[in-house]
Amino acid sequence: MVDEKVVKQLIVELRETLDLMHSISNEELVEYIEQAVFQYAHKEYIKTEDMKWLVDRIYHAFRGYDVLQPYINDPTITEIMVNNHKEIFIERGGETEKVETAFESEQKLEDIIQAIVSKVDRVVNESSPIVDARLQDGSRVNVVLPPIALAGPVMTIRKFPAKPLTIDDLIEYDSISVEASEFLHKLVASKYNIFIGGGTGSGKTTFLNVLSNFVPKEERIITIEDSAELQVQSVPNLVSLETRNANTEGRGEISIRDLIKTSLRMRPDRIVVGEVRGAEALDMLQAMNTGHDGSISTGHANSTKDMLSRLETMVLSGAHLPVEVIRKQISSAIDIMIHLARLRDHSRKVVAISEMIGVQDGEIVLNPLYEFIEESEGPDGEVIGSLQPTGNVLHSESKLKLAGVSL
Repeated sequence: MVDEKVVKQLIVELRETLDLMHSISNEELVEYIEQAVFQYAHKEYIKTEDMKWLVDRIYHAFRGYDVLQPYINDPTITEIMVNNHKEIFIERGGETEKVETAFESEQKLEDIIQAIVSKVDRVVNESSPIVDARLQDGSRVNVVLPPIALAGPVMTIRKFPAKPLTIDDLIEYDSISVEASEFLHKLVASKYNIFIGGGTGSGKTTFLNVLSNFVPKEERIITIEDSAELQVQSVPNLVSLETRNANTEGRGEISIRDLIKTSLRMRPDRIVVGEVRGAEALDMLQAMNTGHDGSISTGHANSTKDMLSRLETMVLSGAHLPVEVIRKQISSAIDIMIHLARLRDHSRKVVAISEMIGVQDGEIVLNPLYEFIEESEGPDGEVIGSLQPTGNVLHSESKLKLAGVSL
């Protein structure tokens, strides 16, 4: 591998040459880079594959995402964590490792951040230092700038596979059982309202993608997200909506609440909200309660009961309603709660599927249908277990009957 000092040296020399010219095409830029690399190769012996790496690395410094581009292109990497311009970590196969690569300066990292957020019409600066964005391939990007980030700009990129995972992939990875997958397939097709909870990195968005592909092709879906990342491919009648931040004058913000409200006028068969974090939870519940069955959404929580508590808190943040009323809203809107977890061996699994059956003595009552049972631990620390039926039956089969589906 060529030393990074060589890369920086060639970049500086090329920048001095290219600064004297007007804008050039990508092809012309590649030619200039190749000439510079060939000249260097005449002085210092380097292998052919290292020459190609050097050309790509320098090209990405000018037109790509600089040192991050190889990691963005690598399909085995699932997360890229930039703590500052000198520290970059990656996640591969559930394991996190620090890489030797670094940005040449803090300014270069800031330039890359601005290039990413500007492509999706987002703004991030000292007065608005936190932003969510996405790459063109749908990968999720979160940015935090100084003064909030003390050691320099922070950027986290959650990558998504070029080919979305299917339910067969999740079964193969032991993330869900065949029986539970068939059960959920029938519930989605029958328009049960489903809420997916889980911790960070547990696979909520991936699972939401998988469930959305169970929706009948003739239906119309409206997806609502902070940063568009859902990949619904089975339904042709699809509208994807994305929030918008306020401009530098503090105007023009379009929130998830705004999008949920406007989606109701778009004749949706189903509304899919990528993630609820705040007051928009009330709008989502009201949409589910007003004839938009089959809606699906996700939220952050450590357990199913914790997710219900968080939903209550979210609704309370946007409306002054008695807790009893909120709980009735939640129990009548959501039919099925699914909980995902990332286990200690880094595997992602469905660990609980529960039915919401109402409010009793002021508390929401759940009917557990499937639970993950850990059986043992493998020689390398892998968790051995399976998602097993609890023996409880589904109380509400009305939607199944209306859809002509039998369990």
